[in-house]
Amino acid sequence: MRVGAGHRPLLSCRRAVLALTAVTLGMTVAVAQTTARKPDYVFNDSHFHLTNYVQKGTDIHRYLEIMGDKVGRSTLFGIPLQQEWSYANSGDFAPTYYLQSDAPLYYYSFTDAYIARAYQSLTKAQKARLDPMITGFNPADMYAVDHIRRVLELFPGVFSGIGEFSIHKEFVSAKIAGETASLTNPALDRILDFAAEVGLAVILHNDIDMPFAKAGTEPVYLKQLKDVLRRHPNTTIIWAHIGLGRIVSPTQGQASEHTAERSPAYQAIVEEMLQDPSLRHVYFDISWDEVAKWAIASPEIERRVADVFNRYPDRFLFGTDNVAPADQAAQLRVYHLWDPIWAQLTPEASVKIRKANYERIFDGARRKVRAWEKANVKPM
Repeated sequence: MRVGAGHRPLLSCRRAVLALTAVTLGMTVAVAQTTARKPDYVFNDSHFHLTNYVQKGTDIHRYLEIMGDKVGRSTLFGIPLQQEWSYANSGDFAPTYYLQSDAPLYYYSFTDAYIARAYQSLTKAQKARLDPMITGFNPADMYAVDHIRRVLELFPGVFSGIGEFSIHKEFVSAKIAGETASLTNPALDRILDFAAEVGLAVILHNDIDMPFAKAGTEPVYLKQLKDVLRRHPNTTIIWAHIGLGRIVSPTQGQASEHTAERSPAYQAIVEEMLQDPSLRHVYFDISWDEVAKWAIASPEIERRVADVFNRYPDRFLFGTDNVAPADQAAQLRVYHLWDPIWAQLTPEASVKIRKANYERIFDGARRKVRAWEKANVKPM
């Protein structure tokens, strides 16, 4: 039947409506798919150990399942130290942690190959969520740089940084076989210089003070640490745990009005470092449940910590310091210890500390390291 001329506008209108509806439905589906692809992750983990002190841990595919829709991205490293099983010391008991034996620790360089191969087993999309780090070197060894370079040459396209590696660490430093690492050792300067050359992000563990330090004294490692940091202004350095530990507390360095050897309170030390333009390349890692316990010790301390975070949100990164978690609940436990402080942060500060600072630092590291590899690593 021939459609009359008077019906054509109505027909055209219907077609237009149908076309618009189809476009709208397509956009809705596209938005839904995009949302499904990019969940609103809770945090990025700036400090994560896939394996423990005897090089055992969580399968990397299982770890991605544990991350799920809660952890967007994560660093990935083992532990550079192996706990020796000395039969003379612990008999049939096989220690898996450095506090379970008096036997020494030793550097275990194979950890980097293990992490690299695990990472290489993933799909492209899975790899995008992880930033492997080189850890299997002795920071007291002038050849440490050669190890780092060799790892980059053998596994191009894998690593984003170095660390966590330790210089002074409560209970650990004294157990390591061989020369004790030091902030004054030029081997450390060589490592940090090379990290700057390549663009590797650095996660450095160094306690701010010795265990059981005399109250009111200057934290013993503070000056040496700041000197090292200032000597390497072109290196992106993340100070692990802001120098705290189980017994290296933020209160032991505070002076009383009757103490001759006066020292600023811990918060004042951190704020001074935050304000120092010669340390603008230094970031502060708030990982580890042992750090959280100091931050949530009282409502007043929680308010002070939140105030610092709100005033310097670009300089802090959240991480768990988890070691081989069994499930997602274990992975999220440290995050939720900070809930009283998250609740007091501005939206901007919260997003930066939980996610955005990680992305800025490690996206930059990835670009720089891949460019260095392209220029310096010959195809095998």
